[in-house]
Amino acid sequence: MGASTRDAYAEALVALGMEHDDLVVLDADLGKSTRTLIFRERFPERFFDIGIAEQNMIGIAAGLATCGLVPFASTLGVFATRRVCDQVSVSVAYAGLNVKIVGTHTGLEMGQDGATHQALDDISIMRAIPNMTIVVPSDAAQTLAAVKAVYEHKGPVYLRLGRGPVPAIYRGEDAICFKIGKAITLRTGCDLTIMATGVMVARSLAAAKDLAARGVRAGVVDFHTLKPLDITAVRVAAEKTGAIVTAEDHSIIGGLGSAVAEALAETTPVPLRRVGVRDTFAESGSSEDLSRKYGLSIAAIVEASLDVLGRKEEMAIAGDQRQTKETGIRG
Repeated sequence: MGASTRDAYAEALVALGMEHDDLVVLDADLGKSTRTLIFRERFPERFFDIGIAEQNMIGIAAGLATCGLVPFASTLGVFATRRVCDQVSVSVAYAGLNVKIVGTHTGLEMGQDGATHQALDDISIMRAIPNMTIVVPSDAAQTLAAVKAVYEHKGPVYLRLGRGPVPAIYRGEDAICFKIGKAITLRTGCDLTIMATGVMVARSLAAAKDLAARGVRAGVVDFHTLKPLDITAVRVAAEKTGAIVTAEDHSIIGGLGSAVAEALAETTPVPLRRVGVRDTFAESGSSEDLSRKYGLSIAAIVEASLDVLGRKEEMAIAGDQRQTKETGIRG
C-alpha cells in the first residue's frame, strides 16, 4: 500500500506554501486528522484553527478570498459539505470566490464512527451547487498534482480525500499529466469500460485483471474530476465498448454513477451498472467489512461487469432480431 491522500495533501500544502505567500490554511479543530498541523508547523502565521465551528470557517475563508488570499479550508468530508452547505452555497459559490474546501475521511473509510461521520452524499451536495469544481484523486502521487492544480484553478473547489493508505497507481511523470476536467485512461479494453474515482480506481484495476483471466477485456478510466465531468471520455468509451460500469465510495445517487448516467442518456445510451452504496445509511464497522457488505469490493465490480456484459449481449440479440423482422417486412 502507498501513502494516504490526506498525507499527500499535507505534503503538497507545505510545498505550495513555500512558493506562494497567498496560500493560507484553515481547520476546524481537526488538524491532526486532516494533517494540516504539518502546515502550521512550517507557517504558523498562515494557519487558522477556527475550532468546532465549520460554518464560521467557511465564512472566514470567504472573507480571506476577497482579500486576495487562497484559503484551503479543511475538515472531515461530512462536515465540509452537510454542515456548511448553506455557507458554501451563498458565501462561496454564489460569489464565485476562490475558496478551496477540503474534505478528508470520506466514504466508508470512517468505518466505526458510523452514519453520522460517513460522507456518502458529499459529492451529491457539491455537484448541485453552481460554480463548484469537484476533484477526487485516487492515490498519493495524483494528490500532489491535484492540490497544485486546485491552487492554480480560479474559483470554488471541493477536494475529496481519504483516510487510510491506498495502493500507488501513478508514478513520476504519470501523475504530472493531471488536468482538472480531463479523465485518465489507465487500461484499454473493448468489451466494457469501468469508470472509477478515488479509492475505487485501484479496486477497478484489480477487477479488470480478474476479468481478463475470464477472457473479458475491460478498460479502466480514472475520473478524478466529477465536476466538470469529462463527457467526451464518457462518450468515447461508450462508443468503443458499448457497456459501462461506474465505481465510487459514495452513494450511487448524485455521484459519479449519476453523472455518467446523465452523460450517457444525452450522448450515447448503453447498458450501465453503478457500483456504490445504495439508498441507505451505512452502519459501524471496519471499512473493509463495510465495503464488502455495501457492494464496493473488487468482487462487486467484477459481478457488475459480468452483469452489464450480459445486458449488452441481450440488447445486441434484440437488435439483430428487430433488424431481421424489419428486413422481412420490407421484403
